[in-house]
Amino acid sequence: MVSPGLSRLLRRFEAVAILLASFALAAFVVARRSQVEHALGTLGWFAMPLAALVFAIVASAPFSVTDALAIMNGVLFGPVWGSIINAVGLVLAAIIGYLVALRTSDAFDVRKNVERLPGWARRFRIGSPMFLIVVRVIPGLGGTIATQTAAALRVPMVRQIYTMCVVAVPICTVLAIFGDAASDYIDARFVQPTRAFAERHHIRFPHRREHRFPERFETPPVTRP
Repeated sequence: MVSPGLSRLLRRFEAVAILLASFALAAFVVARRSQVEHALGTLGWFAMPLAALVFAIVASAPFSVTDALAIMNGVLFGPVWGSIINAVGLVLAAIIGYLVALRTSDAFDVRKNVERLPGWARRFRIGSPMFLIVVRVIPGLGGTIATQTAAALRVPMVRQIYTMCVVAVPICTVLAIFGDAASDYIDARFVQPTRAFAERHHIRFPHRREHRFPERFETPPVTRP
């Protein structure tokens, strides 16, 4: 049987590992943007729902860290479509997380977990919209506790969705815009000068094609025999 101290340590290790892995993935996408865009381009318009589904699955998991994925969607799809994909993914994540929490809510002690919250969060009635919103603002376990509480109290699904989105959508929108701007900045200040230097010294690098949605995700032409 795992001791409570070791269990807390393992949860913290898991959270740190997920955080590092997600940002490592985002860094890879920024560094290999053209290759990732080309791979997604072979999927055509299916790339958008696929990205939203991946975002939803990650965002609905306990202790999830979606910041890196929100940035990545901004890098790949641009600020507008990246923000839309993030928003759709968050709505799906709210639904998925709520349905999963309904099946595990019997093991969730609402009173015990609420007592662990800061005093300013406990001022609101448990399960009320303001309670769910302010709890989601708490980094780390806030989102998980809010979803588990909503499921345990059987609050309406609509309340689960809008209390999650009112907090997460603005943040993910800012991150998508930041991801697009940061990628363009890195490309202009580092990638392009490096390629220019390589061309002057006859060093060959894979050519990076300019892409902008939706042109970069056009459906590949069908070849007829």
